[in-house]
Amino acid sequence: MTTVTAGEPGTGPARLRRARFAMAAVFCAHGAVTGSFATRIPWIQEHAQIGAGTLGLALAFPALGAAVAMPLAGRVNHRFGARAALRGLLALWTLSLVLPGLAPNLAALCCALFFYGAAAGMSDVAMNALGVETENRLGRSIMSSLHGMWSVGALLGSAAGTVAAHAGTDARLHHLIAALVLTAAGLVAVRGVLDLRSEPDAQAPPRFARPPKAAVLIGAVGFCAVFAEGASLDWSAVFLRDVLGTEAGAAAASTTAFALTMAVARLAGDRVVDRFGAVRTVRAGGVLATAGGLLVVAVRQPAAAMAGFGMIGLGIAVVVPLAFAAAARSGPAPAQAIAGVATITYTSGLIAPSAIGAVADATSLVWSFGLVTLLACALVAGAAALRPGPLPRAAGTVNRDEPAATRP
Repeated sequence: MTTVTAGEPGTGPARLRRARFAMAAVFCAHGAVTGSFATRIPWIQEHAQIGAGTLGLALAFPALGAAVAMPLAGRVNHRFGARAALRGLLALWTLSLVLPGLAPNLAALCCALFFYGAAAGMSDVAMNALGVETENRLGRSIMSSLHGMWSVGALLGSAAGTVAAHAGTDARLHHLIAALVLTAAGLVAVRGVLDLRSEPDAQAPPRFARPPKAAVLIGAVGFCAVFAEGASLDWSAVFLRDVLGTEAGAAAASTTAFALTMAVARLAGDRVVDRFGAVRTVRAGGVLATAGGLLVVAVRQPAAAMAGFGMIGLGIAVVVPLAFAAAARSGPAPAQAIAGVATITYTSGLIAPSAIGAVADATSLVWSFGLVTLLACALVAGAAALRPGPLPRAAGTVNRDEPAATRP
């Protein structure tokens, strides 16, 4: 096991600060791909000549690809080292942005989105594992702000995509330019991250492995938060328009406001976590999100509903970053645990929109957000699963930024 102190060459405070900023840039680039893709879905649908129902089927393939590929990320990390693995996987993700726009039909689109999701999932695991290790060496919380930078990237990508769509730019050209720019930005950013490698005699992780039990419990907490996030992002505008009769523009603005609330809360969340701890922060967030859900379903006024969705966003914003951090501290195989948590949360993001729609069809959207409120309340009960545990510093790894003479 490698033990590194902040004063050792290559891992001093200045080096760790640079690594933190580099990780923030990586998260931002990763989020920008998602934002760029989301804004051009209508163009991709038209180009592939598919209807709304088949589009919904195709959009399930990114989550399927991610779920299949994420367990491989630990193996890639072990084989190539954290920096090289992140460099390759992030480039694979940014370049995969061009694939969906090239698909001429449903079958090709499903294949493109499967690969797109696989690249997203593996790079997601790699950057979260390295982000947690950077946080561990800094000795203070940074995961919330890193995920906040992901949200910033998604907003920037969607803003650029909106401009491109408004200008009538072919999505293939837009995504090619975006992919090249984001790949270059990602490669520059990765140069500043920590370079961690497995010890020569360390056993390689299995290609596919069942997530540790602790990761399953942590993932269940993340599942509740991601379900509430996905439901609010996809259905809040519909709720305001169909249930409360809100004008379409104001209803759509509520979705943007929700996304901004999430981004701001994540950027500011590290200070809260450092002061109050992960468990108390998640419990308080669960109470806030539950109160917001009750406001949405009980008051039935547009202003109250918008405030309620904002409270849900504030309450759940830091849960997923804390879930990844807790997963990395849950055992000796951080990448494997993070992959397990990521798989569960990706699944939640996949089923949330359809589950909300199914409940709404059977009852009403009010009952659908009653379900969201119950899951927000579950955060209060499950917060203890995110209690920080001891994380061996770079267990089974060496820091290639650190001179060999300083390594045990």
